[in-house]
Amino acid sequence: MAGFATALYLALVVAAYGFVSLLTDAEVISREDAGRLVGPAIVGASALAVLLHLGRALRRPERVLAGTLLAAVWAWVAAVVVAVVGYAIATGTVLASLIFGLGFGGGWFGLLLPACAALVAWLALLVARAQSGGVERPRWPWERDDEE
Repeated sequence: MAGFATALYLALVVAAYGFVSLLTDAEVISREDAGRLVGPAIVGASALAVLLHLGRALRRPERVLAGTLLAAVWAWVAAVVVAVVGYAIATGTVLASLIFGLGFGGGWFGLLLPACAALVAWLALLVARAQSGGVERPRWPWERDDEE
């Protein structure tokens, strides 16, 4: 289930980035000297953080709030760290890369990552909690027995 939740996370991030970019007329990575790979690396790192966190959190879905908050924190931290490292690799300046990474993490696009991670983790943990409580998935009409 963690893989499907992560795929949903990636889809939400791409859609949210598209809408925010369109509505605000802003680029996701505003600095041209960052290169073309910093943006995808940021999203990939946050998706990997969500996948790893959900892989562990879905084993014990009783702690929905803690799992939701931790998913948001891990997604944001991974994004900021990769933004700092990616910009440092692209430009070679450490102080400018710290400013870039923290600026990205505090901007619209940086804050969308933990928001999407929290939403997806909350939904995944609620579903896992319901399944651990004995709730079964809904059945299509052709999957049902005639006796029901």
